[in-house]
Amino acid sequence: MAARGQRKPKRPIGNLADANGMGRAVADHLGWRQTKGQSESTVMGARQLLGYFVAWCEERGITKPVEVTRETIERYQKWLHAYRQPKSDKPLTFTSQSKRAGIVLELFRWLSRAHRILMNPGADIELPKVEKRLPDVLTVAEVERIFGAVDVTTALGVRDRAILETLYSTGMRRMELCALSVHDVDLEQGIVKVRQGKGSKDRVIPIGARAVAWIEKYLAEVRPGLVVDPAERALFLTMFGAPFSKSHVTTAARAYKVLAGVEKKGSCHIFRHTAATQMLENGADTRYVQALLGHEALSTTQIYTKVAIRKLKEVHTATHPSARLGKHGGAATVADEEDEGTPAASNGPMSPGQATRWLRRYRAATGRA
Repeated sequence: MAARGQRKPKRPIGNLADANGMGRAVADHLGWRQTKGQSESTVMGARQLLGYFVAWCEERGITKPVEVTRETIERYQKWLHAYRQPKSDKPLTFTSQSKRAGIVLELFRWLSRAHRILMNPGADIELPKVEKRLPDVLTVAEVERIFGAVDVTTALGVRDRAILETLYSTGMRRMELCALSVHDVDLEQGIVKVRQGKGSKDRVIPIGARAVAWIEKYLAEVRPGLVVDPAERALFLTMFGAPFSKSHVTTAARAYKVLAGVEKKGSCHIFRHTAATQMLENGADTRYVQALLGHEALSTTQIYTKVAIRKLKEVHTATHPSARLGKHGGAATVADEEDEGTPAASNGPMSPGQATRWLRRYRAATGRA
């Protein structure tokens, strides 16, 4: 039995006793993923998604990989499309549908290559087109409102404020924050070492002075009182002395966002989106933001250039004629298009009477009277 504050062990997927069953196939596939160096969170994510498929198959009497056909996977895709989530009664997004179906295709591709099945039933099956949505981003005022919702007169409030400040200042992922140790943060130099982030890659990133100040306060006044095991090196601890889990961070971030009255979607990741967008709006080069976030491809970072509207608005205001006229600008002049029968620009702005007469001539000439 797991200790208080610790995760409970996961139950196996399917029947592991059957060497040819779905449960053993999934377990062996997950083991293969681990030997390929995939992170624990990646493997656990695959485990969860494959668990959905195995449960769906068992409800239909399908217990072995050899019993899965192309029609079976296509039926699963249709079921995913029609599925409604119990709590919200909303359908799965196309991104979620693609992830759930895609992991099934990966499983059977591996089974085929490992000669566990004669042929791959998922060959040539197309996945749903993934939506390309822009992330929600907080304003500076909204960030401060969320920070202000934390009761920093309590020990846990100081800890939570340090967590939120770290997320916002560094733009790191919640899994990366949970993995931080006390040795990963160099408060004197203002840098953080992210170990085994997404893609099992390390990186060193800066952290702002205000976040450093809150971490210092947390380390000096709060963490010593939370430590149960003196050998525990995790930076952020729960009230039971255990390292923070991803769900702990999400729950805290969502609670303070709600308290602050911010209705935008996202809990932890919205701070990451906000950090990237605000840096780009303030003139940061995209490649520096890429290094901060730990993106492998620059194209992943460039989505934030679509959200960073302030610079585009400044350029639009400075260069677009309609923007330069302002809210109460005069009537626009018309370019010299004598061959089209329009008034010449040299005539200056049209009066209402001139505009009416020109419109009548235009309609008569084009047969649109």
